[in-house]
Amino acid sequence: MSVRLYRLLLVCWCALIFTLSAQSTLPGADMFAAQDKIEHMGAYAVMAWLFWRSFPPREGGAAMAALAAVLFCMLYGLSDEWHQSFVPGRMPDINDWLADSVGAMLLSGCMLYRQAKALEAGA
Repeated sequence: MSVRLYRLLLVCWCALIFTLSAQSTLPGADMFAAQDKIEHMGAYAVMAWLFWRSFPPREGGAAMAALAAVLFCMLYGLSDEWHQSFVPGRMPDINDWLADSVGAMLLSGCMLYRQAKALEAGA
């Protein structure tokens, strides 16, 4: 897929998160204690992956790409928690933001590892 398509998907993913955050209640029941945090981690891991695909690292720039992806996701997560403070029935939660950040960090760490292994294999 082209970089343009990944950028469009990234914008759509951010819009989906914004739309869900604007709901007073979300459908579905929690099946286990940490489900909400795992969902946050997953959603922001997807966002980080889309960011990586939208802005592929240049040669030798994988660490900067990882940092950019994590910072983007962390800032978006922070803005999302702030957005929720204006939604009736919702409130910002630092633990949600931490879960968002961890999801982005885990995915970016995996991508860095993958890049390093690819470079190692090519050397």
